Amino acid sequence: MLAMVATVATACRDQAAPSVPPMPSAPPAANEERAAAARGDETVADAASAPFVAERVHGQGTAMGTHVSFAAYTTPAVDARSTRSAFDAALEEIRRIETLMTTWRDSEVSRINAAAGKAPVTVSDETFSVIKEAVHASAISEGTFDITFHTLHGLWKFDEDLDPHPPADKDVKARLAFVGYRNIKLDDKEKTVMLAKEKTQIGLGGIAKGYAVDMAARVLEKSGLTSFFVQAGGDLLARGRKPDGTEWQAGVRDPRGPEGAFFAKLALTDHAFSTAGDYERAYIASGKRYHHIIDPRTGQPATACRSVTIWAPTALLADEIDDAVFILGPEKGMRLVESIDGVGAVIVDAKNNVGISKRLAGKVQLVSAPSDGI
Repeated sequence: MLAMVATVATACRDQAAPSVPPMPSAPPAANEERAAAARGDETVADAASAPFVAERVHGQGTAMGTHVSFAAYTTPAVDARSTRSAFDAALEEIRRIETLMTTWRDSEVSRINAAAGKAPVTVSDETFSVIKEAVHASAISEGTFDITFHTLHGLWKFDEDLDPHPPADKDVKARLAFVGYRNIKLDDKEKTVMLAKEKTQIGLGGIAKGYAVDMAARVLEKSGLTSFFVQAGGDLLARGRKPDGTEWQAGVRDPRGPEGAFFAKLALTDHAFSTAGDYERAYIASGKRYHHIIDPRTGQPATACRSVTIWAPTALLADEIDDAVFILGPEKGMRLVESIDGVGAVIVDAKNNVGISKRLAGKVQLVSAPSDGI
């Protein structure tokens, strides 16, 4: 807020003034400065009464092994400095969730894996609820979304350990005996999680990021922001509309186009957006594309789609459904989408055909046809 400047007038009394030499006349520049100061009240008052103009503020950072970005418009109560502070707090919230749910270092999930086949592990309400939601997603998706896919970790190498050589079929089949969401045993009363088989492992990489985006958005809402987005990798949530009344826009990446190329745009207001694609964490060997979206039923990369973009009320829901739809394929996947309230999808199938769900009719703007290629 601008501080109001008060002009103080000095009262003069009717009395003889002491005899002093006359003061020299002030130079013209000084006179102008005094005149400007005398008009200070009016200038500040004009500024204070001017209509508020929202400023767009950006922020970024890293967490959960990906790039995190923020954008928000200031409000009369939340200025640019406070907005950046809110971004910092939201980023710390994402990192807090990472410490609970990562498998890269000691965490609640790591402790569950270490006790597999031996004993139940008590976890926080947050971790328990995310795992419970993951099990529910498995149940409604024919087991295509399954956090026990992590049992295959180390066979397929798409991360920092990238190795463009598929694992031997016999090694994949040996691990598959321990994959399956029914191996996850939950105790709602005690808030414990147990893995029934000793070699079964879980990983929340397909759902925790969406949950973290939702929680970061909650931090921004509590700060007083009403128009913003949070993005972590392929997971994005937009809240409110822009000050001019228009919706936020998200680009749907061209699966075979150059990085940064989009074939469609999707309007977002109070909805999340998540894309699963076979173009990231991938390699081509012997003319075939291999990627990180593994079908837990076969232990092999899913082949029915090139990309699936999900529009949903929460980032958590979008994050868990995109992989399931990708693995199910366009027909079964679209049926799953239509069965869940508030969810829509844009699907590019293995033959490069584009499918748009009923709820997104009129919301998706096709810019061009997706590029073709392996």
